[in-house]
Amino acid sequence: MLKLELAQKLADACLSHAKDAGLKPLTVAVVDASGQLTVLMRQDDTSMMRADIAQGKAKGAISMGLGSRALFERAKSQPYFIQSMNALAGGMLVPVPGGVLIRQNGDLIGAIGITGDSSDNDETCAIWAIESLGLVADPG
Repeated sequence: MLKLELAQKLADACLSHAKDAGLKPLTVAVVDASGQLTVLMRQDDTSMMRADIAQGKAKGAISMGLGSRALFERAKSQPYFIQSMNALAGGMLVPVPGGVLIRQNGDLIGAIGITGDSSDNDETCAIWAIESLGLVADPG
């Protein structure tokens, strides 16, 4: 189970790593295994839609059981399927890298969605934060 304290540590680790790596301002969403938002943090100077994008990456990953990189690849080969899933999700499925599943002892406990820099950098930041806390990152 993803508790608030762990979700806050994950978000803090993401933003700390982003600062150290010199990334553009990020927004981080951490959701639990049921897709419920647990923590949403954003650095200064992020653009208006970043909170929705970060949640869409995290919630999309949880709802499909795949990291958003896998969703991105699937969108290329099956665009109508991903479009349909996004419609069912009420537009909260963002199929680009940056949504990473979090596993602990083999169990899926949540996901992180990050946006603000390149999608590859967003994903790298999420993976770094998850692994820095001894958890397993599953980007897809």
